[in-house]
Amino acid sequence: MTREDLVAKIKTLAKDVYKGRLKADVAAAEYDELTKFPELKKVIVDLLTADFDYFLASIDWVAPRPTTFRVNLKNGQDFYLIYTPKTFIAQIEGKKYYLLNLNEEESACESIARILRYGGKTEEPVEGGTSPTPPVEPAPTESPAEPEV
Repeated sequence: MTREDLVAKIKTLAKDVYKGRLKADVAAAEYDELTKFPELKKVIVDLLTADFDYFLASIDWVAPRPTTFRVNLKNGQDFYLIYTPKTFIAQIEGKKYYLLNLNEEESACESIARILRYGGKTEEPVEGGTSPTPPVEPAPTESPAEPEV
């Protein structure tokens, strides 16, 4: 491999890396919380990749201490990201994942993939806006009288 080949490979790889970052920066402009909290953006990119915009509906700042964010997904599901001084904690389907540990970060990614895959319950709309009425059972029929002996 010559020096020119190496330089050309580095240039193409650098373009690919920056393309992903630029895509994340453009998507982050839509979410106000990601511009206010740059650490949150890094965590979301780690969990959902730079293409997170395809999956997120919104991000809500839920609590000031500990700083808690609800990440709403487009399929109606959500999960929480809790900021601690050392790391973020992802709370997904009631289970907490400390994102400082690589194996827990991978488990959190798998949990997010699972809730994206299965999504939420879809409820059928009820006609007329009222609750469905239970089915009417037929009235019991009288049995013929038994002859007396």
